[in-house]
Amino acid sequence: MTSVLNVDTIADKAGSGPVGLTKQSAAKAFAHSASNGTSLGSSLNVSTLTDHGSGLYSITFTNTMSAIPAAQYSDTLVVGYNNDPVTTSVVKSQSFSSSFGAIDRANVYYTVHGDLA
Repeated sequence: MTSVLNVDTIADKAGSGPVGLTKQSAAKAFAHSASNGTSLGSSLNVSTLTDHGSGLYSITFTNTMSAIPAAQYSDTLVVGYNNDPVTTSVVKSQSFSSSFGAIDRANVYYTVHGDLA
């Protein structure tokens, strides 16, 4: 038997807050950097994309994290570059070619997990 659940909002029991996740982790931010880092594609909780040079990018969160976020990344993305630390408001990244040279990628995807401040 197939069931369908159609809702506009899911709230906690009191109806005033979000539902707590149990043994689950939801992305607190995601972004798609398109056109070799020159434009921000689809995103959640990301206000800006900054191009810092060949293969060097950063995304700035709309709402900061309460702690330094853990980032999951594609096989061409390394979080943190030039010894710059990851902060609660910005994630920096660098993309490389298969020969480990810095290169602008047509698409870079970010998924950030953590707790919002």
